[in-house]
Amino acid sequence: MEFEAFLLSLGTSAVIFLVLMFLFTWLSRRPGNVSIYYPNRILKGMDPWEGSSLTRNPFAWIREALTSSEQDVVKLSGVDTAVYFVFLTTVLGIFALSSLLILPTLLPLAATDNSINNTRDATDTTSKGTFSQLDNLSMANITRKSSRLWAFLVAVYWISLVTYFMLWKAYKHVSTLRAQALMSADVIPEQFAILVRDIPSPPDGQTQKEFIDSFFRDIYPETFYRSLVVTENSKVNKIWKALEGYKKKLARAEAIFAATSKRPTNKTGLLGLAGKQVDSIEYYTELINESVAKLETEQKKVLAEKQQIAAIVFFTDRVTAALAAQSLHSQMVDTWTVTEAPEPRQVIWENLKIKFFTRLIRQYLIYFIVAITILFYMIPIAFVSAITTLANLQKAIPFIKPVAKITFIRTILESYLPQIALIIFLAMLPKFLMFLSKSEGIPSQSHAVRAASGKYFYFSVLNVFIGVTLAGSLFDNLKALQKKPNSIVTVLATSLPKNATFFLTFVALKFFVGYGLELSRIIPLIIFHLKKKYLCKTEAEVKEVWYPGDLRYATRVPGDMLILTITFCYSVIAPLILVFGVIYFGLGWLILRNQALKVYVPSYESYGRMWPHIHTRILAALFLFQVVMFGYLGVKLFVWATLLVPLIVTSLIFGYVCRRKFYSGFQHTALEVACRELKQSPDLEEIFRSFIPHSLSTHKPEDHQFKGAMSRYQDYAAISAA
Repeated sequence: MEFEAFLLSLGTSAVIFLVLMFLFTWLSRRPGNVSIYYPNRILKGMDPWEGSSLTRNPFAWIREALTSSEQDVVKLSGVDTAVYFVFLTTVLGIFALSSLLILPTLLPLAATDNSINNTRDATDTTSKGTFSQLDNLSMANITRKSSRLWAFLVAVYWISLVTYFMLWKAYKHVSTLRAQALMSADVIPEQFAILVRDIPSPPDGQTQKEFIDSFFRDIYPETFYRSLVVTENSKVNKIWKALEGYKKKLARAEAIFAATSKRPTNKTGLLGLAGKQVDSIEYYTELINESVAKLETEQKKVLAEKQQIAAIVFFTDRVTAALAAQSLHSQMVDTWTVTEAPEPRQVIWENLKIKFFTRLIRQYLIYFIVAITILFYMIPIAFVSAITTLANLQKAIPFIKPVAKITFIRTILESYLPQIALIIFLAMLPKFLMFLSKSEGIPSQSHAVRAASGKYFYFSVLNVFIGVTLAGSLFDNLKALQKKPNSIVTVLATSLPKNATFFLTFVALKFFVGYGLELSRIIPLIIFHLKKKYLCKTEAEVKEVWYPGDLRYATRVPGDMLILTITFCYSVIAPLILVFGVIYFGLGWLILRNQALKVYVPSYESYGRMWPHIHTRILAALFLFQVVMFGYLGVKLFVWATLLVPLIVTSLIFGYVCRRKFYSGFQHTALEVACRELKQSPDLEEIFRSFIPHSLSTHKPEDHQFKGAMSRYQDYAAISAA
């Protein structure tokens, strides 16, 4: 990439960000847009502008974000969001502290050497002018065997030590944050329950729930409350979803009738486009009545005949529940498997019935599928990353040569085309990886998000570094490799500085344009107003349109991790990238702080269970950085590169120590946490009912026909037949 193209890319991205920021300032003050810019506050019953400034100052939101406390984030968006900000703060601290030593030391050393101009090796593509002016500030400009390489080796140690310090500090802080939240005097339903899977077949003469009740009553005679047996709900869920759909359509028809005084009609055939013309209100009312009858019949059948080998078991106090979740209840590992109960809204009910060894087989099968996907997905990414450089694009598509000669178009293509292609390819994965994660048999939504996040992280890192860095250099150096095949290690190592400008532009595009769109919410705003004007007829439909959802950790965290990995791996090779890393995480902290306090609504709460996974992946990125530097210093023929081996070992030891010290507190609730007193005695019946699936809940307040889902009934047959 030419220096002018790099500057144009930076300048254009910065201008786009400023435009989007001023748009946000203007649009967020308009009353008609409050549901887009303040949905979190609205849903909590707060005034949208409570605690905010309505001044014309476009930077007022920055002051509000900076002055907010961690407890403000916990109150409005939960512990998981607060932990995400600990991650952003930690990484920002790592790169900021690293920059204090590295930038004033390494940049002058690189700029005053002259390796690039003096290199004439056939395998070094710099001799053909493919390095831009920016590469004079990178390690590529350091002469082989130079004593200046000592400074770069020390820099690797400095970054590593800063990372160890910041990660240790963050792990302690998150552990405290999690403990404080779980020690809350408020009732948290899942703290009184455990999830039991792999339940053996009941003895003759006992139902599944009677067997479960007797098992746990024998072990916990004073504190066992009742059990909720998991049932096979696929058919009843289908009926319930259809019923909810009919209710929405009836509400829409009634709203149209109220607005126009004309009874709406619809056709009963395919998608409402064919069939008999009927009165919508009468038609949907009839369908609702039919569906309610079907639902009640199916509910009784499900509770009587479709009980599964899993249950939620409830206790009268949370200490017993915490003890039970950590205890071995059976000699055999594949029976009576007990874990902490997920939050009620998190439970993936269809996965609870999957047996122990089936889950193991699925897990390894999914790992294999992910590995194969990474391998084959690398092919199109490698091809696109190689072909989307302008020189290669002209070779592949000769007819664009005249267009590419136009200076402005050439600069735009060089600035954005490869980065946008990479972003598009990475954006196609999340739903597929989430599907794979849930297919493992994972019991909760937050666990599935953590699993999908891990897959996406390793996927993006491997494909970006192998599919982009290596594929690009292999494409450019194919002739050199044909002449001298054993030079592949040299070619791959020397390709790292060459791709630094690509990644500088990639990071800049992510934080300027990406965060600009995040702050302005221009796309959700346009969709909201179009749907509200032309499609929505009821308040419920309007709310569905503006409801923001959560921060989408399954994609956001791996995306941040990719930037973290890129910045780590190039922090010493091309130190200028540290500036971009600081801007990315600093700007991300600022903008997402605003969004967390005003926009996003958490869809679950896991009390920071994501942190150990974040910590492990930061260490994985650091480990990759250390290995890359070991290899690159070797290519530079620096014999003291072996001094990095102890550092690599230290990273492994540090990860092990952190896991041994902290992880258990995230895997289980400590008894010293669970023993804290509550404000008031828990309503155990309310806790129990919070776990009953919506499709099994009664539609009549006085109707208790769904006690078949409970324990503590003497005559199951009589109740299920009621």
